Amino acid sequence: MTEPVLSLDEPTIRVDSVNHGYVSGDHVLGDINMELKAGSFAFLTGPSGSGKTTLLQLLYAAQKPRNGRVFLFGVETNTASRQTLTRLRRRIGVVYQDFRLLNHLTAYENAALPLRVTGQHEREYRDDVLDLLNWVGLGDRIQAKPTTLSGGEQQRVAIARALVNKPHLLIADEPTGNVDPEMGERLIRLILELNRRLSTTVLIATHDIALVERLQAPILRLENGLLMHDRRGDFSGG
Repeated sequence: MTEPVLSLDEPTIRVDSVNHGYVSGDHVLGDINMELKAGSFAFLTGPSGSGKTTLLQLLYAAQKPRNGRVFLFGVETNTASRQTLTRLRRRIGVVYQDFRLLNHLTAYENAALPLRVTGQHEREYRDDVLDLLNWVGLGDRIQAKPTTLSGGEQQRVAIARALVNKPHLLIADEPTGNVDPEMGERLIRLILELNRRLSTTVLIATHDIALVERLQAPILRLENGLLMHDRRGDFSGG
């Protein structure tokens, strides 16, 4: 079977008429339609329980929609093979709300993990990983294990891990939720720089309305499982 071609010319994300819920029949998302063009930057907002995390999981292919279709780089996730899904996920950096660091690895080893699993030799990436950890303020904690790090420090390791392979798509679930406002601003500037320099498509889920208003980026808002588009942006990137 021929594997589909992953295209950077296609919209990074396209969602067509997705309805998604639990086995019980309770729907979390209803008739979701959205598109994020390559190189775009947007926020996802909405109250707790509105379905933000579920939508993000569909967008980084951790789940498949029960109804409707999700396309990543032009490839439909519902019909993609396991091999193709692996290829898709290697183009995506994800910042999880619960960090998902490996406790037996150091901060450095956790941040470098996406490069290590692709077979790269440490000499090829060590300087880049150290630079990134220094930038997020963890230069003196590179040998620390997650259990000895604060919540904010773990969050910064998770962000470094998501950015280390310069992903084509970055999805972040509350990336500033465990850091102070000054560090939050610094991390968002790093993500913006990635978006502008590398044309990385970025979607950030956040409750920080002040941050959203300051950056004046397009907003997707979930309420009761329904998605509304803010008129300030067209999600076209650039």
